[in-house]
Amino acid sequence: MGTIFRRTIIDEINRYLLTDDVIVLHGARQVGKTSILYYIQNELKKDDKTNYFIDLEDSRFVSILNAGVDEFIKHLNEEGFNTNDKKNKLYVFIDEIQYLKDPSSFLKLTADHHKHIKLILSGSSSFAIKTKFKDSLVGRTVNFEIFNLSFKEFLLFRGYHFEDKKVYTQKKIDELKSLFKEYVLYGGYPKIVLTPEVDKKEKYLQQIIDTYIKKDIRDLASIKDIDKFNKLLEALASQSGQLLNITELSNTTKIAKQTIEKYLFIMENTYILKLLRPFSKNIRSELFKLPKVYFFDTGLMQMLWLKGLQKEIISNVFETGIFMELVKRYTQNSVFYWRTKDKKEIDFILKVKNTILPIEVKLNFEQFNPSAVEYFNSRYGMDKYKVISLYGKPKNKFYVYPWHPLLFVCPIITCLLTLFL
Repeated sequence: MGTIFRRTIIDEINRYLLTDDVIVLHGARQVGKTSILYYIQNELKKDDKTNYFIDLEDSRFVSILNAGVDEFIKHLNEEGFNTNDKKNKLYVFIDEIQYLKDPSSFLKLTADHHKHIKLILSGSSSFAIKTKFKDSLVGRTVNFEIFNLSFKEFLLFRGYHFEDKKVYTQKKIDELKSLFKEYVLYGGYPKIVLTPEVDKKEKYLQQIIDTYIKKDIRDLASIKDIDKFNKLLEALASQSGQLLNITELSNTTKIAKQTIEKYLFIMENTYILKLLRPFSKNIRSELFKLPKVYFFDTGLMQMLWLKGLQKEIISNVFETGIFMELVKRYTQNSVFYWRTKDKKEIDFILKVKNTILPIEVKLNFEQFNPSAVEYFNSRYGMDKYKVISLYGKPKNKFYVYPWHPLLFVCPIITCLLTLFL
């Protein structure tokens, strides 16, 4: 597979390698789940830990595991593993678990009766797995969402040395601006990041789009009119960062509202897009209830919307890129937007435990108008906010570039303190 880079989520996964939990990696196609499995396997080999890799793209393995746990154990014995050794863990990696007919039963029986066998799994999407996973697995699995690369990982893949500091030279700032521009323009799929030619990036992204429609949505949603569905995808991509009005979308695409809702549910659960809900606490009567829509990859978004990658960043593409970073650091359930009926709006509200932080996103710091943030802070008794921009000069400590620690993986206490520095 060539060089396998260490993703930031590895540290969190490693915390569960010695527990009895079944480790499950969820994520879209091509985001690097298999590479993460191989990385962990290689680390275990260095520590002389017994391990075995099963790729369910190979139908022979599907037949063995579908035959039941006894056949699985028999296969391990035939491969030379001592499954009677209860003192030492046998780490078994299973890629593409959704190919099994009844993964819940297989995983439950293995986890309950063969605790010395540590299962580490991947699946092509949460929806494909959830439709086959049953409640019997509650308490037996620990789940990790795998997204495409964060900007910090992008820098790692590009071989750029970066350490998070509060003060940077102008040369460093200019370099990071150029790199973040590239990251937003082309997106964070690992293969795209490692491909230097723009025309090849476009071709690979188009292949991801075609594969996704063919293998995921078409199968999961039983789509008959592909042309209408393609039109829906294009319309959603053009609206990334905007309020989602399903009635208007139905009129535009000539697709029934109920069908659009079905498609949106599947697209959200296969990590193509996210419906961002409004933040509310005690002034709900003022607030919009419609969700906003964001794509999880800016390269994919532009290929669907503009039929090609651009040379300069468009404002809603930049906003989508910042959304991606927030989700990767703080999870999907920590990010909201805020908008009143008289159109006061804040791009993102970050909620971590009992801490909330309003965030405005502008291509240039000079574009920031503080009126909405001031209104929000006065209503919620706050005096903190962040303005995230790529161009211009930060005016004070509340103005930050996208590589500010707020957007990076770091110990949770450090991140929480950073919010208020």
